[in-house]
Amino acid sequence: MAAKLKSGDKVVVLAGKDKGKEGAITSIDPKSGKAVVDGVNMAIRHTKQTQTSQGGRQPIAVPIPLSNLAIVDSNGKATRVGFKMEDGKKVRFAKTTGDVI
Repeated sequence: MAAKLKSGDKVVVLAGKDKGKEGAITSIDPKSGKAVVDGVNMAIRHTKQTQTSQGGRQPIAVPIPLSNLAIVDSNGKATRVGFKMEDGKKVRFAKTTGDVI
């Protein structure tokens, strides 16, 4: 199945503690069905000090399930993604507006 969400897409969180927050996808793991989104689902990780880096508590973005994400259309609202053929190429489009993503 083709990927409905890809790296760099602007998405909104549909469920969970960060519901309603928006961000861009930085990485996707299709096998586990999760994605890392900038500024969403942040967790504190404690790192030990080394000669090259300062230790301490650092916030890090944790993967969030793809089912909890929806792409943002040109109107700024959450939308589902569809596929259609355009000039012999398969393209993604927003179901709400019909615009090619």
